Formats: sequence, structure tokens, C-alpha cells
Amino acid sequence: MDPSLTDASPAGTNGKNPTPNGAPAPPAGGRPTFVERLVRRLFPRLDTPLHLTLWNGAEFVTAPGRPVARLRIRDRRALWQLFLDPELGFGDAYSDGRIEVEGDFVAFLCDACRRPPATAPMRLLKRRLAGWWFARPSANSLDGSRDNISHHYDIGNDFYRLWLDEQLVYTCAYYPRPGMTLEEAQRAKMDHVCRKLQLRPGETVVEAGCGWGALALHMARHYGVSVTAFNISAEQVAYAQERARAEGLSGRVQFVRDDYRNIGGPCDVFVSVGMLEHVGVAHYRELGGVIRRCLKPDGRGLLHFIGRNRPQPTSPWLERRIFPGAYMPSLREAMRVLEPWQFSVLDVENLRLHYAKTLEHWLERFERNAGAVERMFDRRFVRAWRLYLSSSMAAFLVGNVQLFQIVFAGAENNDIPWSREHVYGARPGALPAPKSAAFGGDRSWKAATF
Repeated sequence: MDPSLTDASPAGTNGKNPTPNGAPAPPAGGRPTFVERLVRRLFPRLDTPLHLTLWNGAEFVTAPGRPVARLRIRDRRALWQLFLDPELGFGDAYSDGRIEVEGDFVAFLCDACRRPPATAPMRLLKRRLAGWWFARPSANSLDGSRDNISHHYDIGNDFYRLWLDEQLVYTCAYYPRPGMTLEEAQRAKMDHVCRKLQLRPGETVVEAGCGWGALALHMARHYGVSVTAFNISAEQVAYAQERARAEGLSGRVQFVRDDYRNIGGPCDVFVSVGMLEHVGVAHYRELGGVIRRCLKPDGRGLLHFIGRNRPQPTSPWLERRIFPGAYMPSLREAMRVLEPWQFSVLDVENLRLHYAKTLEHWLERFERNAGAVERMFDRRFVRAWRLYLSSSMAAFLVGNVQLFQIVFAGAENNDIPWSREHVYGARPGALPAPKSAAFGGDRSWKAATF
């Protein structure tokens, strides 16, 4: 059977029986309707079966076999949005409820991630007429960064409490053993970072982009260091400061509401977990200069960030609706932080599947609390964040995005480890869990309509 779109409705899209080979029956005159031509342009010869239902009852299947999901397009506007700008159009139409997905939502998004996005006519026209302007992310200047971060992080700590772990760690967890809870895996991640940095009691640490403060407090409590942590999110800094006071760590951890560009020194260790995605490639050399300025000659550092295998623009829907100013660099691009300042890379690790597992936990908790989220905001917000978490999980599973940890030091620093024994040695269960164990269990929450 031809794997292009086939008519799945009993009577065809025009009230006629399908042709013997399963292709849509042609309308009167032998020419496909305008809507049929539009659908064929949007879903050309897919490898994975997808059941497509339009607002007028017309049904199509994209390839032979059991469909992974049913996509319902509820009005013409949604179809036009998909045609004019597939990524932004799908995100907005799904958030509005004008597109529904029935079945395994993450599997559907995995299939979408595996296929390169179609080049829509209007997108091509935009590139020709306006070049870089339409594609560029929100500015990450001093004022722009503050606005970008506030858009995502200052929407209420109560919201994040519904689906993050008990310490509000909003970065990739680490699962050295199968069956770990999210809380256990986030603590394991913080220890993983601390071991890589070889923290020693009495050392001074600067953290750039500290979230709600969990890592800074963990380093001070369990490794005996003093930490100065910088963040420009008002709600996150206020929460972290209150937690430090409540836990009696204010004397060893200082949370500062300020931009990374204003970080001073000196310090023994520099660490950034989940901030590089918000810096922008144009400012990487500037960030490297900050690290060079504050890090002692024998100091060490770690960058933990979401990245890509090769340079690619951020999804326009993600950048405009969820994470303004966000960009996920390739390893080559990330080296612009370190290379101009003669830092030596000591270790690089990719925790991609650990982030997929983290997102699986976040998504399960989010779905359990979707009603509470809707009461806080509205139904559109719930659908947008469901799409954000689900598509992020799919991107990590498929390998479109990675999670890199880079350990570095000054070029002349010879006080560096001879092996990875300090990170992995003599720890039971350190081997990664098999895929079946990592992603098994009850996933019935996904077999639904989203």
C-alpha cells in the first residue's frame, strides 16, 4: 500500500468509497479537494501510522498499521496554523483545544521529533523577507534576561510544588539505581555534582543560577563549603533565603538576587546547573570572562546544561510561550565559554536518559495535579505545560536534545584527579539501569486524550 495519506472513513472524504488500493477516492472531476491537498502537504508519507480526523468528519491514516494516536483537528483555523507554521501552529492550536491527541501522547511526540519539521511556505517567505529578525530569541541583555526568567520562574512557587520534588529541584535528576524516587534521584544528582567538583571543607563556591537553592544548601550542609549563589528570579531567591534561615545555614550560604554578569570573586569552585540555556551564545565569552575573573588559579568548575548534537534554533513555540530567550547549545558552541579563557576540560558526561526519566516523573505528578493547576491558572495553561513537559520528554528519548555536564579547571592547575574513582568508584548499583527498568511501570496516565 502507498504509505501516503489514505482515506480511513467508510465512505471517503467526499461520500464516495475508497479506491481499491486504499487511496482517497477522487472527488467529482478527479481532482482532490483543497483540504485534501493541504492535509497531504502537512503529512507526507509518514513512516508511523497516524489517524487524522478533521472537523468535517473526514478521516485519514498516514501509513499502514495500527495508528500510534488519533489527531483531531477541530477547525479550519487549526489546519491553516499547522500549514503556515507547523511548530508554533501545533503548540498554539493544541493549547487552545482546537487540536486533540488521543492515545499515547509522548509516543506521538516522539514520532514528531524524529521527523524534520516541514518548511511551510510562510516560514520560507519570512526567512527571505526578514532574515534573522523573525527567528531570533528574546534578548538576554541585563533587562531582557530578568524579564525572560520572570516569565517562566516567577509564576508562583505553589505551582512548582505540585509536581517537583520536595526541594524544588528543577533540573535533571540522576538515577544510578533502578526504581529510585524523584526525591532520591535529585539528591543523587546533587551528590554527583559535588563529587565531580571534589568539594573540600572550608572552600568557597560561587553558584550561577541557583533555582530555589537546593544545591547551594546541599553543598554547605554535606560538604562543609561556603556558597554565594546568584539568581535573578525574585520568587526563587526569596524562597531560598527563607529556607537558609529556617535551616540555620544563613551564615554559610548567601543568596543574592543579581545577574551572573555582576558576580565577583575570588572562589575555589564555580558551578552552574541549568543556567547556560538562558545565557545565549552571544554572551558565552562574557560568561567565561566572569568565571575567569572569580575563579582562583587552582579552582575547578562545572557546567550542567541542556544541549544538542549540532547547532539548531529553539522551537519557536517553546521560545515564545514557555522559555523566552532560551537556547540549547551544542558542545562546540558551549566551548565558547571556556576556550577563550584557556580553561581545560577535564570531564564530559551525557545524562540524556536521566532527564527523560526525570521528565517522566514530573509529567506523572503534573497530571495528578492538573485540576489544581487549572484552578490556579486556566485550561489553556494546563494544556501548554502538558505539551511542554511531554515534548521535552520525547526530545530526550529520541535524542534531539542532550544533558551535558562539563568539568573544567585552569590550564595550569595540576591538582586534578587521576581517574574518575572519586565519582564512580566502589559505589554499588552505579551501572545504568536497563531501559526496560528505567521506563517501565504504570504509564496508564498516557493512554488518554490530551
